[in-house]
Amino acid sequence: MAEIELNDQNFEKEVLKSDQPVLVDFWAEWCGPCKVMLPVMEELIKDNKDKPVKIAKMNIDENQVITQKFGVMSIPTFLFFKGGEVVNQSIGAQSKDDLQKVIDENL
Repeated sequence: MAEIELNDQNFEKEVLKSDQPVLVDFWAEWCGPCKVMLPVMEELIKDNKDKPVKIAKMNIDENQVITQKFGVMSIPTFLFFKGGEVVNQSIGAQSKDDLQKVIDENL
């Protein structure tokens, strides 16, 4: 499974109407902690490729509508969606173990 690039146009289809839970990483090019999370997200994708979960990222600078709708003020912000609802939120750089725990608890 590759990381899914979200935007204001595909968010509803890929996240809100997804039949699988979705971990969304809200990020921006200029964000230092977001860059630190890149290898962590790549590892999560690899580790969860056989599980029924999607891992996606959304550039907040290019997608203001969804970013504002979900009240994302600080980045990185990680929202975990299940059945179209946010069931977990984490703000700031996270450990791989913490994000994996969120995934495992919500599958």
